[in-house]
Amino acid sequence: MSTDSNTQSSAKPSSLTIEHTGIEIVPESERTAKPRDLFWPWFAANVSVFGMSYGSFVLGFGISFWQATVVSIVGIVVSFLLCGLIAIAGKRGSAPTMVLSRAAFGVHGQKVPGIVSWLTSIGWETFLAIMAVLATATVITQLGGDGESIALRIIATVIVAALIVAASVLGYHTIMKLQSLLTWVTGAVTILYIILAIPHIDLAAVASLPRGSMGQVIGALVMVMTGFGLGWINIAADWSRYQKRTASDGAIVAWNTIGGAAAPVILVIFGLLLAGSDPALAAEISFDPIGALAKLLPVWVLVPFLLTAVLALVSGAVLGIYSSGLTLISLGIRIARPAAAGIDGLILTLGTIWVVFVSDDFLGPFQSFLITLGVPLAAWAGILIADILRRRKDYDENALFDARGRYGSWDWVSIGTMVVASIIGWGFVVNGFADAAPWNNWQGYLLGLVGGKEGEWAYANLGVFFALVLSFVVTWFARAGKIRQQEAA
Repeated sequence: MSTDSNTQSSAKPSSLTIEHTGIEIVPESERTAKPRDLFWPWFAANVSVFGMSYGSFVLGFGISFWQATVVSIVGIVVSFLLCGLIAIAGKRGSAPTMVLSRAAFGVHGQKVPGIVSWLTSIGWETFLAIMAVLATATVITQLGGDGESIALRIIATVIVAALIVAASVLGYHTIMKLQSLLTWVTGAVTILYIILAIPHIDLAAVASLPRGSMGQVIGALVMVMTGFGLGWINIAADWSRYQKRTASDGAIVAWNTIGGAAAPVILVIFGLLLAGSDPALAAEISFDPIGALAKLLPVWVLVPFLLTAVLALVSGAVLGIYSSGLTLISLGIRIARPAAAGIDGLILTLGTIWVVFVSDDFLGPFQSFLITLGVPLAAWAGILIADILRRRKDYDENALFDARGRYGSWDWVSIGTMVVASIIGWGFVVNGFADAAPWNNWQGYLLGLVGGKEGEWAYANLGVFFALVLSFVVTWFARAGKIRQQEAA
């Protein structure tokens, strides 16, 4: 096995010790997890009151409540189902997602989507950390304190960053324990929030929302899929690599989907009811999701609301930073897993400090950059899902780390498919932050085929859907013979 496997002696699994397993194959003795264990990390990372803000985002496409409800349920469930399909690879190969992807792209070719994945993970988890710090400041202000206080923001940044970095450095076993605990805490307070916010719902106003066009519906659907399951898809196998090889593929997909989708479905639908009842609230959510939602609460519940909101955002960031550390190692950086998680945590901390204390105009360009990365990430996902569904055997463990093995060094069919699908995909998306990030206005160059940048389909984000589907179809047919050869070798 190549030295990039980062082989180390594995300590006995414990939530009280640091996980030293890096990107190497998890030993048979440590593959003790059951499919139902997947419920906890996925549920805890997605049971955030922030999910309610998507109700405002979905209705922002100009669709009715019932259209938005169908879009939300379908988008959330299908996107986490796709995560579940990729989680099958974790069980079959007992390695991180970006290592297993080498079977489709080649041992060295995998670095192309690996870089995209690393940037995306670091970016989104930094965004979650920023949201946690800003949420703290907003709620403190509503409690009568000075939310703009530099000292307060420094303390919030230090606490948020410390929680994220510490958990990600400790690793898998600690995270699994923490996520199961956070599930109950955040779940309970979220239920309390829903009970207290019910009086703010105006069913007549919700029912009067006008229907939208097919383009608006598709745009909302793609946005929901991207905001939920597709946002996690590049790390989906990282949490199933400790599963027994005898675990049921169907059970892994099911628990992954249930864990990820259960809370968001409820939260987004409730968010639709709130946003549809009060246009002013919907507009405010677009600018300050946590703060706007907090204004519906009595003062006595603001502190548990704050803790829940922050912990839920931290929970999501922990999953991302843990996995981005694994991705960093898979790119050839020869350091231990805890050190990789620490490096990515440091980058997250610096990014959070920059946005909170220095930059006034960074958030828009930052999100524009991340959304742009969503197109090649969708193309990669389509390729890997097709590759996983075509395979009938477990992965060749040694070949995942040896460019001379059956998976080869570069798979030009997969790399070419990802490049072409991304070019087509970027042609059908519009920069949603044109004023803040004018340098990203080059996208949308194929929208003239469907009505132009001001047409009905302009903001449907068709490019993400096209990249995902096109790459899947091409891979399904173009690499079928290659996969058979690999499994016969």
